[in-house]
Amino acid sequence: MWPMHLAILPILIPLFAGLLQLLQWGENPQPIRRTIGIIACLLQLVVSIALLLQVQQHNIIVYALGNWQAPFGIVLSVDRLSSLMVLLTAVLALPVLLYACFGIDNLGSHFQALFQFQLMGIYGAFLTGDLFNLFVFFEVLLISSYALLMHGGGKFRIRACLHYVLINLAGSALFLIALGILYGSTGTLNIADMAQKVALLQGDDAAIAKAGALLLLVVFGIKAAILPLHFWLPQAYSTTSGVVAALFAIMTKVGIYAIARVYTLIFGANAGVLAMVGNDWIWVLGLLTLVVGAIGVMSSRDLRMLVAYLVVISVGTMMATLSFANERAISAVFFYLVHSTLITGALFLLADVMSAQRGKTASRIVSGRRMAQHSLLAVMFFVAAIAVIGIPPLSGFIGKLFILEAARMGNETALLWPIILVSSLVVIITMARAGSKMFWHTLSGKPGDSKSPTGQLVAISLLLSGSVLMTVFAQPISEFTTQLATDLVDGSYYMQAVLPTTEVATHGY
Repeated sequence: MWPMHLAILPILIPLFAGLLQLLQWGENPQPIRRTIGIIACLLQLVVSIALLLQVQQHNIIVYALGNWQAPFGIVLSVDRLSSLMVLLTAVLALPVLLYACFGIDNLGSHFQALFQFQLMGIYGAFLTGDLFNLFVFFEVLLISSYALLMHGGGKFRIRACLHYVLINLAGSALFLIALGILYGSTGTLNIADMAQKVALLQGDDAAIAKAGALLLLVVFGIKAAILPLHFWLPQAYSTTSGVVAALFAIMTKVGIYAIARVYTLIFGANAGVLAMVGNDWIWVLGLLTLVVGAIGVMSSRDLRMLVAYLVVISVGTMMATLSFANERAISAVFFYLVHSTLITGALFLLADVMSAQRGKTASRIVSGRRMAQHSLLAVMFFVAAIAVIGIPPLSGFIGKLFILEAARMGNETALLWPIILVSSLVVIITMARAGSKMFWHTLSGKPGDSKSPTGQLVAISLLLSGSVLMTVFAQPISEFTTQLATDLVDGSYYMQAVLPTTEVATHGY
């Protein structure tokens, strides 16, 4: 029975760690808070690996809170998709927190606790089997992100945070309206139960449910930063601290996860008259997001802004491919999603280190003084650039190859291939320009003395090594994402496990 209880640990560990970090630990509490945070992140990583192994053995773990079974009780459901996203979050969080422990967390109050509460919201969003609790965990992660976004202060961060808060408050209101519409049509908010009942809707009920589904797409589009709902992302990510932007690399993936979950399981091929609702919008908006991201990258004059638009490009690439709604496409999307999260997280931290060592020029893409750790940072930038562009042999190349192969199987090749290839060319040009300006065309004179702590460089190296490991283990990772995609498209095993119609649901896995 013990594997069943693993499902709630990713939520409980950061919750209790954050509460402990809020306590007053003497005159100098920061070392204790940092220790608690690192231990909590290590535990989250161990638990996430254990969850993935258990899911490989049992296919799905269902945890009924208070032993109240679905659809009346709240359940946490861990399948291959959830376990992958939880593991990715834990793998990202540990190096990012390690980086923050070298002074960045001193710039604002209660950074360590907010970091843990943010993780709790992200984990909860990936694990919940109920749409209303998805809304609750969205709010938990958003409330924490509001404070983290302003970490360190400054008028530019406050202005970007104001825009971020306003658009997300609007998104939360739309989320509640969409949930009310869907509940009125189906009488449930449990994902598995709704997937069964949506397929039976006809006439006016189906039309009302379609309106709710499209409203949900708007909400998830805000989280994922899809055009025209992406305008908050470049300013927010480029003005906040590097460590917060690196953690936020997983934030847009929450929206992509929600779209993949809802529009394959609930509104997938088996949804009757509501089958594939919203897919045309996902395809068109994904392509437009990709184009706008490429334009933004080309026009960026600051490395932080450039990386923020790289996130937009990755979102557009994944959304356009996700609209194919077949196993090959979904598998490619989630392989690319893991790569994109780790590399953009590393690039945000790298931009932060470079900014600190370049003095007044900071992260602007102009000639500046030679950095104190110039050669090491140049190697890191080169590895990150190769990975994010998609040049062999790193994971970016493999991920884009999977996506292009998925597009080749459909009628969308004529549009998606040229846009992805041209956007990759744009990224090559802009990354080459940034590298030459910031590393090659340096001003004469003695390098600066502001060396970054070794721990921060180790944190960046850990994230970059993720791309190398994904290349080495590309086949088993691809096999896992293929299983994930098959499970997601089918959905029958998920519904049988979550709903108390079989012995499997009673025992929890």
